[in-house]
Amino acid sequence: MRAVVYSAYGGVEQLRLAEVAQPVPRPGEVLIRVKAASLNSWDWDLLRGQPFLARLGGLWRPQHAILGADVAGVVEAVGEGASRLAVGDRVFGDLSGANWGGFAEYVAAPEAVLARIPDPVSFEAAAATPQAGLLAWQGLRWKGEVRAGDRVLVNGGGGGAGTFAIQLAKRAGADVTGVDRAEKLELMRRVGAERVIDYRAEDFAAGSERYDLIIDMVASRPLAQFRRTLTPTGRLAVVGGTTPTILAVATLGAMSSKPGGQQLGLVLHQPDVGQLTELGALIAAGAVTPAIDRVYPLAETAAAFQRIGAGQALGKLVVVVA
Repeated sequence: MRAVVYSAYGGVEQLRLAEVAQPVPRPGEVLIRVKAASLNSWDWDLLRGQPFLARLGGLWRPQHAILGADVAGVVEAVGEGASRLAVGDRVFGDLSGANWGGFAEYVAAPEAVLARIPDPVSFEAAAATPQAGLLAWQGLRWKGEVRAGDRVLVNGGGGGAGTFAIQLAKRAGADVTGVDRAEKLELMRRVGAERVIDYRAEDFAAGSERYDLIIDMVASRPLAQFRRTLTPTGRLAVVGGTTPTILAVATLGAMSSKPGGQQLGLVLHQPDVGQLTELGALIAAGAVTPAIDRVYPLAETAAAFQRIGAGQALGKLVVVVA
């Protein structure tokens, strides 16, 4: 089968299209004929081996030869003991807790991490959803629920998880502000943000506005600035960002958070088939729409990596497999 592989950390020059052996499903797994897979910042980190935490599974060389965790496709074969899914089922899921491998014609995956794709949902939309959608979903629900009238700020609102977060917060009745670079402002407005901020022209923490929830995809500021920007009972949910800020939020932020007061914490990505099924239903109903920037054929996967690495993606980048 064809797959996009790499064997050393580095830039997009490490990626190449190659013929590799087709996987065989092990007990509890199914074989998926991949129709589409999407890129996440995690793929970019694993390609480069940076930050250093990206090398935990392979210090000197990549643990997985084929990247791509978010996949959508059709069940081609069922391994021993797998009984929930059947050949012909349309499925999608996040393989980051398994063996990755989505940028290929076939991938074997545990059936436990897969959900069925609702009939109206395309493979491209399904592939764009697992990590970004669940990060947004879980970030918005961290230490509480978003309620009607809440003031929510989404930093990094023009990316994959950010566009999901804006839509889900808006659907809950929140007043949403999106922060990103200038070329992403119109996208954030289109998916539901009432106000948008170009971070290169304005610092959201320097103003007088206070927020009930900040969900930050690219956190990179001192904790004191976050505290000044939150209401007395506000929440900061850090989904991603620089290593120093992540460590500070996970330690000092968590230790200083108090019930009934401000809550600062790190949202760790948790694959959840139940939540993924709920998101699929929302997409099928038209209540949420994955923001897909560009679609690339498998042979042009490196170009997709180049775009996400440059921070140019407006929403999600999807690779389709013929």
